[in-house]
Order: sequence, then C-alpha cells, then structure tokens
Amino acid sequence: MHSDDHHAINQATPRAALVIADDAQTRFRRLFDDTERDLLGYAMRRVARPEDAADVVAETFLVAWRRLDDLPPGAEARLWLYGVARRQLANQRRGQLRRSQLVDRLRTELPGALAATAGSGEDERAADVRAALARLGDEDRELLMLSSWEGLSPGEIATVLELPAVTLRSRLHRARKRLLAELTRPQAGANPGHLTVNLETTETR
Repeated sequence: MHSDDHHAINQATPRAALVIADDAQTRFRRLFDDTERDLLGYAMRRVARPEDAADVVAETFLVAWRRLDDLPPGAEARLWLYGVARRQLANQRRGQLRRSQLVDRLRTELPGALAATAGSGEDERAADVRAALARLGDEDRELLMLSSWEGLSPGEIATVLELPAVTLRSRLHRARKRLLAELTRPQAGANPGHLTVNLETTETR
C-alpha cells in the first residue's frame, strides 16, 4: 500500500468516528425527547419524592446511553426503557430502606403522592381507586398501574415485566378482581359496575 493510501485512511478514520458519534447522539436525543415525560410519570407514580423519580429517570437514560446498540427499534424502545426503570426502582428501594419499611411507607404515602401528580380535578371515584390500589400488594398494584395509567396492553406489560403473555393475562385478571373486591368494601363507596367497564377496556388491546 502506498504512503498516500495510508494517509487517506488515517484522515478518513477520525471523520468516520465523528459521524458514528453524531448518529448515536442524535438517536439518543430523539429517544430522550420521545420518552422522558412518560418515564418521569412512571417513576413519579411509584416513589414518594420527586427527586427520587428524577434519579430513576437519570439512571435509566444512563443505561440507555451505555447500551444504545441494544435498544430495540421503534415503539419497543419505550417498553425496554420501562423495564430498565423498573429495575432502577428496585435498586433504589433496596438501597434506601428494608423491604418491610418500604411497603409501610408506600401504603401510607402513595395516595397523597398520586393525588399531587394527578392534578386537582379528580372526583371522589378517582380517590377511591387510588386508595384501593394502595391497599393491594406490590405486584397487583404494578400490573394495574401499567395497564391503566401507563396505557400498556397485556402484551406490552408482559414485555416490560419479562413474563409469558399467558401468565401475565392470568395475573392481571386476578389483580383486577382483587381491586374490585377492595372497591366494593363498604368504606370504598365506588360504583363497581362502572369500574368493571373501565378496568376491562385494556383487556382486548
């Protein structure tokens, strides 16, 4: 190979690296713009303090940047990020408190945190649903939140939680039944017929 050829390759290599870096940054910026609000809402509904939610989102996007080549294409990337955020939440919880302390704290503070992030225009029925969710177990609550609040279909939830679709549908059905049982307790005061319609709307998506 002639010296001129070596010189051309040496000049082209840095330029090619810059193009690849620019493409990665552009892809990451687009990913951030498309999903940041959804991920922040996801985290806010699962922690007691806004700063904890911000930490979860920041860590999630750090993982996304390091594993940018592993991200699936299109809408699947959002589900992939939900899965990462879910694991970041678990890591955060283990670092802050023992599991028993965390459960007690969530059951006490979750209704107020949800009310603060959902806005001031909610009616009494919405408050009943939030209170009933807070009384459910962690797994049931997560399934129902992913379905109703994140707007994910059963197939998408199965992807986020890394579960077989059949298993997910069975667990989601049981979670809805337990939520209805909570809502029909005398102190709940909700209209179970109305709620049944709302809960089942995501079943067929």
